[in-house]
Amino acid sequence: MRVLVVEDEPKMAGLIRRGLSEEGYSADVAATGDDALWMAQAVEYDAIVLDVLLPGRNGFDVCRELRKAGTWSPVLMLTARDSVEDRVSGLDAGADDYLRKPFSFAELLARLRALARRPAVERPAVFEVGDLRLDPATQQAWRGDTELQLSTKEFRMLETFMRRPGQVLSRLYLLEHCWDYAYENRSNVVDVYVRYLREKVDRPFGRKSLETVRGSGYRLRDE
Repeated sequence: MRVLVVEDEPKMAGLIRRGLSEEGYSADVAATGDDALWMAQAVEYDAIVLDVLLPGRNGFDVCRELRKAGTWSPVLMLTARDSVEDRVSGLDAGADDYLRKPFSFAELLARLRALARRPAVERPAVFEVGDLRLDPATQQAWRGDTELQLSTKEFRMLETFMRRPGQVLSRLYLLEHCWDYAYENRSNVVDVYVRYLREKVDRPFGRKSLETVRGSGYRLRDE
């Protein structure tokens, strides 16, 4: 198992690297976010141990850039801060797990083993379909450089489509994923909100990306 340790404190980086080596791991160390970015794209690591507080780019930015660049190695974030906001920021940036300093090295190893058992799948922090972009963490969406002004429900519906581009989603599927059980399956609320989305996402830009598939539901064209 090859691990990239991104830690700017030489003593901490050395301890983690030595501990991993003693356990039979191959460990590389990056002291800055920029070094971590080029190393992680040059080598396919089985896991990345990423400190939050780094000079220049912080760990959140590094993780976000890695995901944008298509690097899907599992990321375990380390931080001396343990606020809910920090944990949320790390996970929304694309991290897979979180460990607070000071930590037990045995726990670090256990978390790395757990991450290594997970299948390698793409988990983008920001969804992109054509020139549509959507960031679930900030609840923002764009068509090209234009930010879209969406209601909460419109945003959730667009997110549901962008998670499954090119797939036909039935009205029932959209109802179950965007609304709670208070709505009747026979309700036309899905059709109403698809119309709302088209008015904001497609028509102002001369697009027809949200398609009606007669008798089946709706589809976001995978452009």
